[in-house]
Amino acid sequence: MSSENHLSLDSNDRRQGIDSTVHSRPTSIRGLDILSEAEHGGESAISYATSLAKLNPFTGLFSASIPAVMYSFLGTSRQLNVACEAALSLLVGQAVQNIIFHPDSTNSFRYFTEPEQQKLAIAVGTIITFQAGLMTFLLGIFRLGFIDVILSRALLRGFVTALAFVILLEQLIPIFGLSALEAQGDPPQTTLDKLLFLTKYVIIQDRAHWLTARIGFGALAALIIFRAVKRRVAKRYDWVKWIPEVLLAVIAFTGVIAVISSKLGWETEGVAILGRVKLDDVPLFAFPLHGLNINLFKRTASTAILISIVGFLDSIAAAKQNAVRFGYSISPNRELVALGDFSVHLSRLNADCGGRTQMASIIASAIILLATFFLLPSLYHLPKSVLSAVVCLVVWSLLAEAPHEFMWYYRMGAWMELGLMGLTLILTIIWSVEVGVLASIAISVLLVVKKSSQARMSILGRIPGTDQWKPISENPEAVEPLSGVLIVRIRESLNFANSAQMKERLRRLELYGIEPKHPSEAPTRQNVNVLVFHLADMETCDSAAVQVFSELVDEYKRRGVHIYFTHLRGHARLTLDKAGVLDALGEDSIFENVTSAMQHIEILELGGH
Repeated sequence: MSSENHLSLDSNDRRQGIDSTVHSRPTSIRGLDILSEAEHGGESAISYATSLAKLNPFTGLFSASIPAVMYSFLGTSRQLNVACEAALSLLVGQAVQNIIFHPDSTNSFRYFTEPEQQKLAIAVGTIITFQAGLMTFLLGIFRLGFIDVILSRALLRGFVTALAFVILLEQLIPIFGLSALEAQGDPPQTTLDKLLFLTKYVIIQDRAHWLTARIGFGALAALIIFRAVKRRVAKRYDWVKWIPEVLLAVIAFTGVIAVISSKLGWETEGVAILGRVKLDDVPLFAFPLHGLNINLFKRTASTAILISIVGFLDSIAAAKQNAVRFGYSISPNRELVALGDFSVHLSRLNADCGGRTQMASIIASAIILLATFFLLPSLYHLPKSVLSAVVCLVVWSLLAEAPHEFMWYYRMGAWMELGLMGLTLILTIIWSVEVGVLASIAISVLLVVKKSSQARMSILGRIPGTDQWKPISENPEAVEPLSGVLIVRIRESLNFANSAQMKERLRRLELYGIEPKHPSEAPTRQNVNVLVFHLADMETCDSAAVQVFSELVDEYKRRGVHIYFTHLRGHARLTLDKAGVLDALGEDSIFENVTSAMQHIEILELGGH
């Protein structure tokens, strides 16, 4: 994620201030805005590609430009800027390292040279991109855009916070100059392994490259201080907020290191630099399904699935945020078709810079492409630890956002959400990002299934002196009319999910009413002789729910319990009639409302006496 990640809880006053001033800024400042956006995308792309995804810098720059242009023609969000993103880059990088250093029977690349390993890394990234894009496209074609509801905000926050810790440890290795040592033998895989690796070689054995560390931490400190000063000054001078501090830092460090390296020989002292990147090393156009890529298809499928899901969930949240902010609607299904496997990290920056259409993204992409072909060679002397510092700046922003949300849930007494956040955070840190993602999705799905599997029901009672029937759990003055009569209101449509437990829940209402009781306890209510269903809220019911109703009618008839339906209309009535449930009940068991049904029941009771 970037420092402009959409998961942060922005203050509305800042947003409103931006909205009100964006259109009044002069054209020169607007140009600086777009340059700032392009700079942020370009530098982040290089950092994510080299430090997280373990790929060539060109792949990051192309990922920051080409997808944004394609999305401009297919997507529905006007401010969404599609580019490479930290979480997905980390997933790709872990897949790359796993395949390079843990080969299976189809390859033996562990002892290949660095250029050959880079070729394999590009192949891994290519096949992951192809699979994730294809999966996301198919999800959109089959109109599965509703999957954006499967991850709650609390779970997403827990995952993002854990991811920040994972990325931080990932970047501390190159900042301390331990990348070469990490590549020797069996590299650490889990976050815990990397923490032990850093502890061993930095603290215990003191094998860190301290010159590299001073450069990396110096760059990080400079970025943090510059950003803090910029925020203070921007309160008085609005144009200051659009100064691209990351670009200035990269230019400064590249120039300083170039001069100092030539005089002091830092490069020969072991400071890892970006070096010369040849465009010839990266094929611009190639069919993804061939040769080596096919062999990697199965090994990268799980990573591609995770990337397609996480990328969509991350981007749709930013798209919805901008749609609400600027007053238009989006289509989740079209977003799935348009996104492919790329996520979003510049969307809020794009909106804050005054972008009202996708033209801003297209212009920024064009600037990044120009930088890719003409300016990248000038970054030859850029230390890789500075790129890691840029990524750490993003991590700093993510960690700064976390306490606010944790405290918000604490003040709300949302202990379930806090527990889920903590569980997701622990799983991601101790095991892996994949386990954290899968755990988040699995927990969310289980919570959704749990809530959707319990149809909302309530026992109705009459408000004294009226013909109004209200839930006795919400209205203490409501009383049940007759002994042995149970009036149940089903408060939603029924389907296979929420009707499966309806028999058991009705039985518990018969025995214990609305009180929470264990099934082993003695019943607290008299036996039910009459059961009245209030079905005004049941607009539809599927075939599974109809089967449950049919079985209920047969079961209650065998027990000698009379059943009445009230407020039955529309699709639900047609479905029950088609299934023969209404015929089994009889016309004298179907009434317009509860009052008329109770009048009928009272007449029968008097006749019986």
